[in-house]
Amino acid sequence: MIENQKIRPAQVVGPLGEPLTLESLPAPGTTRWVVRRKAEVVAAVNGGLLTVDEACERYTLTLEEFAGWQRAVDRSGMPGLRVTRIQHYKSLYERQQRY
Repeated sequence: MIENQKIRPAQVVGPLGEPLTLESLPAPGTTRWVVRRKAEVVAAVNGGLLTVDEACERYTLTLEEFAGWQRAVDRSGMPGLRVTRIQHYKSLYERQQRY
């Protein structure tokens, strides 16, 4: 019975090295997504504080949108989450995949 229960950490390390808890995450229903907030949600999911489904439901995100954030962080870190730089990073990775 106990092995079926999911154990979650009380806090995880955030994108800037600060501790993140459920209370310190962006408020549910957030609509203005700056780089730091996106990175905090990705760090919370990667650290096990939230599941992908919980994050998508809490912030009304599509699975594709969250996956894009996660991919951007994996490839380029926080700068990859900047909306104004999406095209730059997209062309950069397309060129790298050719070689």
